[in-house]
Amino acid sequence: MPSTGQSTLRAPGESLRRFIAAALRRVGLPEEDAASVARLMADADLQGSDGHGVIRLPQYVQRIEAGGINIRPDIRVVEERAAMAVVDGDNGMGHLVVSRAVQIAIEKARSAGVAWVGTRASNHAGPASLYARMPLAHDMIGLYFAVGNANHMTPWGGMEMLLSTNPIAAGIPAGDEPAVVLDMATTVAAYGKVKAKAKRGEPMPEGWMIDRDGRPLTDPKRAGEGFLLPIGGHKGYGLALIVGLLAGTLNGAAMGRELVDFNADDRTPTNTGQAILVIDLAAFGGAAPFKAAVDALVRDIRQSERLPGVERIWLPGEQSHGKREAYARVGVPLPAALAEDLDRLAERLGIEPLERLPEPPGPA
Repeated sequence: MPSTGQSTLRAPGESLRRFIAAALRRVGLPEEDAASVARLMADADLQGSDGHGVIRLPQYVQRIEAGGINIRPDIRVVEERAAMAVVDGDNGMGHLVVSRAVQIAIEKARSAGVAWVGTRASNHAGPASLYARMPLAHDMIGLYFAVGNANHMTPWGGMEMLLSTNPIAAGIPAGDEPAVVLDMATTVAAYGKVKAKAKRGEPMPEGWMIDRDGRPLTDPKRAGEGFLLPIGGHKGYGLALIVGLLAGTLNGAAMGRELVDFNADDRTPTNTGQAILVIDLAAFGGAAPFKAAVDALVRDIRQSERLPGVERIWLPGEQSHGKREAYARVGVPLPAALAEDLDRLAERLGIEPLERLPEPPGPA
């Protein structure tokens, strides 16, 4: 594996989708479900969320084979009122469970103006922004919250890992400008980024993790010896707690000591909780004036005076938007170690290997 961390291979987005779907079908997912999960996983890679895309496929396959995921779940609404619902995922693939929750929230928001839908008995579902973005196509705002799938953070000042990365995402529609899309863990870095660093053979920056003596931990292969740090110190700890209560406890999903580390346990259902809040712009004066106002604010921020040495002020989601456009042209970069993992998986499952392209010259 190259020590520089530079990708040596790229995969077309459509090739990623076909490969992921083939692997999931081979371990028992129905064809339509496999295609839906594959599309979302490939979309994660196409937007640069490389800790949540195809890198997770071997882990998902292993968990399915061990019986830790229900491949034919009965995803159903178990609590419902006009502007809310709770969805029981029956331990199905998280991508399917959360997608269903978002669809229900969008339909409810059409009539109620806003809708909150939570999940329980779900699983890891990839990057939060995938689901916050879904309402954008309907001129709606999406706010997404989730409990992570392993505890990697301690309470502020504590030693026991009782909290996960508990991400938050928001998708805000714009007009001519790209949508404003925030996707953030309540830790300085999501654990998926630690996994990606390890796969690329790169060190972590100081400030992501500390060891049990409080010293900076920069080797991602030693991540089990320490814990992630919250954003903003005690404020990030408080935010992680609130997100967990809303996305987990409120829905009857796991939180705190109940959380199952799906990195270490392939068999036990995780009872993952997520929540989506959808706001219909039609209930707030209509989409057109709101989107025009967002465009104006985005341009004002982007064109505002910069500090010396700063070339550009970025809006949340702009860099992912740029990656999506670039990777659609030149393919998704794959670390050599990941490419080897996927080749081994293809051979073991008896499916066609992932098509890859040569690394293009220069930056994407």
